Amino acid sequence: MKLSLFGRISLVCVVSLGVLLGMTACGGGTVGFMWVLAGKSASNAAGNSITGFKVDNFTGNLAGMVKSPYPSGGVNPTMAVVRPGGRFVYVVNAGDSTTAGNIAQFSVGGDGILTPQLTYTSQGSNPIWVQMDSTGNFLYVLDQQAPLPAATASNPNPVPAGCTVANCGDITVFSVAADTGRLTLVTNSIIKDGNGAFITYFPVGPTPTRMLYLTTGSLLTVDGDQTIFSYGVGANGQLTLSSNSVQTVTTNYPIANPQPLNITSITSHGSYVYLTDGANNFILPFTVSNGVLQSLTGGNVQNFATNSVPVWTFTDSTNRTLYVLNQSSTSASQAFSSISAFAIDSGSGKLSQNPGQSNPYKVGSGPVCMVEDPSNKYIYTSNSIDSTVTGYEINKTTGELNDLRRGTTFNVTGKPSCLVVSGNIN
Repeated sequence: MKLSLFGRISLVCVVSLGVLLGMTACGGGTVGFMWVLAGKSASNAAGNSITGFKVDNFTGNLAGMVKSPYPSGGVNPTMAVVRPGGRFVYVVNAGDSTTAGNIAQFSVGGDGILTPQLTYTSQGSNPIWVQMDSTGNFLYVLDQQAPLPAATASNPNPVPAGCTVANCGDITVFSVAADTGRLTLVTNSIIKDGNGAFITYFPVGPTPTRMLYLTTGSLLTVDGDQTIFSYGVGANGQLTLSSNSVQTVTTNYPIANPQPLNITSITSHGSYVYLTDGANNFILPFTVSNGVLQSLTGGNVQNFATNSVPVWTFTDSTNRTLYVLNQSSTSASQAFSSISAFAIDSGSGKLSQNPGQSNPYKVGSGPVCMVEDPSNKYIYTSNSIDSTVTGYEINKTTGELNDLRRGTTFNVTGKPSCLVVSGNIN
């Protein structure tokens, strides 16, 4: 059988692209998977679910997965991580006044379909954050309330060494089985309780809100008293304290009457860590060494004047741009949520506003989380108020964001919290 020139070209195109993940025809294919967590809202009874999407390589468009949405395995899902290799997803369900929180494990099948496996309990209460080390061997869960024992006559002060307040939070550490993804609790081998037994968690400061794993070997938490608590990541999942485990953040803003500090996000890039102060709308750069933060002299930069309530930050894969997710604006007549982009000086780590004409970039209402796709071409936000995901294409040269070719807004079941992405499964 002979084919026309057009037919031969078409056949070559289909065969060549067919070897890529999910590729079905010329001009499109799945580059990765996205899972969007959602709780319940007063106006939407649906929730405690995970909406799954396939990410199109050429357009950034999101297509719904088969059988989506999936149950989250608990109540009030807040955060999730994907184990390196993409075979397992772990979802933290914070729980509510009637249902305890948990960690739900899912296996990832073809086309990103999630299948529930086991659920696990962290050692404290109200788990809200999760991180995984770069090897995928250990999972860290942040609890807002540590499991402090009740005071007794023989042990009137049950607060363990290393925790200075009665309402301290904790980190629960699990080891991760490479073959099954199952979790095993790691006991603290340093700190003992009042009865001389090793405790099963790692204390941090009061009412922690954020946690950040650094590939340089540290684990940081942002605590309710606006301090940073730092652990060194040791062997066998152990977290080790240093002399600078509790660090106070200083501001020194060039503005009149600054408000009390309110750290609303934390991210890193190489040897730099960036905090956002939601109360004063500033971004604070630091150098970091062995988990110790040192403020960059003259590095504090004010967010765009039109933006307010920054809640999430991350640096793109090139480490050239810092993106800040803002829940609101300062304009009462044109209130909107947005992403503001800042150029990162490669030598000093300092920030300057990206001069892109559309910067800041509008997103859906009430954004919570922000991620970059596995191909490092697109950026997405989960928006809690209007139950959507917003997508943009990243200009890797300038850091500017451009509208996706087939629409930028995608609907989600329930009230979105965070979202995670994964590339190929191996």
